[in-house]
Amino acid sequence: MSQDFDTYLRAFDYDERLAMKIGLEETLELYAKGEIQLIDIRFREEHAAWSVAVGQHIPLNELPDRLAELDASKVIVPMCPHYDRAEIARLYLTLKGYRSRYFTSGMLKLVDYLRGDKARDYMAKL
Repeated sequence: MSQDFDTYLRAFDYDERLAMKIGLEETLELYAKGEIQLIDIRFREEHAAWSVAVGQHIPLNELPDRLAELDASKVIVPMCPHYDRAEIARLYLTLKGYRSRYFTSGMLKLVDYLRGDKARDYMAKL
């Protein structure tokens, strides 16, 4: 069920502040279990320059027209290089009625984390 921004702000509290975020380890754990849908919301040019093997690419400016590609049964986790655009996407999705959390670590930390043995071990879980 969607809500307007005023309603969301009036209900915003410490619990929501905590619930809107998801860190690196929890993201990887829940993704391996199939409980979240990761979406890379970077611009097309950024994605063409580099990408990661996890998540689906839906640029932030295309998100309103591509909501049908989201799995409403999962928590949607938008990600970008840091987290600023991911938080914009999370708020938009939340207001549209999706369960959504933003990836606080950012894709750059994800890429840094998933190197060598960690990448091998993680991909074996998928």
